[in-house]
Amino acid sequence: MPLDDRFDDLVASLTGFYRAWVIELGIELGLFARLREAGADGLTRAQLATAAGTAAEPTSAWCDAAYAADLVTDDGSRVTLDPDVATILLEKDRPEYLGGQFAYTVTASLDYDAMAGYVRTGVPVGSRSARYYRAIEELTRQDIAVFFEEALAALPELVASLVRGMDVLDLHCGGGRWLAAIARRFPATRLVGVEPEPNSVARAIQLVRRHGLASRIRIEAREVDDGLDAALGAGSFDLAYFQHALHEMPDPGEALRAAWRVLRPGGWLIVLGWCLPDRLEGYASLHGQLIAGVALDELFHGARLRTVAQHAELFRAAGLPEPAAIPLQSDATLLVVRRDA
Repeated sequence: MPLDDRFDDLVASLTGFYRAWVIELGIELGLFARLREAGADGLTRAQLATAAGTAAEPTSAWCDAAYAADLVTDDGSRVTLDPDVATILLEKDRPEYLGGQFAYTVTASLDYDAMAGYVRTGVPVGSRSARYYRAIEELTRQDIAVFFEEALAALPELVASLVRGMDVLDLHCGGGRWLAAIARRFPATRLVGVEPEPNSVARAIQLVRRHGLASRIRIEAREVDDGLDAALGAGSFDLAYFQHALHEMPDPGEALRAAWRVLRPGGWLIVLGWCLPDRLEGYASLHGQLIAGVALDELFHGARLRTVAQHAELFRAAGLPEPAAIPLQSDATLLVVRRDA
């Protein structure tokens, strides 16, 4: 690449940093939402500040930055939001939703003053803020949409079983959003969520109660370990599900064995996540660039993303059958194993 082109390429990385913050502010402060509500007529900058309850001068500066980042249009008097931008950043039930990705990435970067120390020593950070875990829950809204729109389309037999009624276990359920979504979509299901992080447990319990699902969803505040079958009952579930969570487990092999032990004959063990490319060339893409950055952040706090092949080895080492790996349109991967009936 010529020097001038490489220079422009690296400048684009700087602008991407600021663009991510402009997007996160627009989501968190409701600026995008107010513009979307205004429709094609848009709002003046003063009207936007009033509607969002923000200060006039920094709101106007945000409009400049959002226009420069090609996120809004501005005819000199009124600001409008492109419908496609609104879909991607605000519609939380679609696989294309990226608002949670921006919330997560910006929040994660708040801890990066310690990143150089991690790279020097290899010792990950011990804990992260409550805001970080809330951001993960926003991030996983996309995972939920991918599960319903893409994963279930690839597993019609599972859909039929969910319709009839299954006992479902969500491992590291976070704030319980997937559990509630499954319960609403499949009224015959009975569900248990396992989550060790106290604030996430509290949010999951609140969510379940708020939606009137306490008779069908139970939240267990515990880690996924070798005591899981004793706590929940061996052979008690038809589906054990890890949603972008297996890589977070202190011992993922033991987590797989624990999930396997609680399955009934014919039960499903499913892992939904974003895998690292199996070959170096796989990083030479937008997905490759994104997943490489996420992988570094995961290592920073003691987790580890894996390739499909590394996942297969993890299953084998845990004494489980090798999973079927189903690539999804969103670049996520579904890893599926069933117990013999």
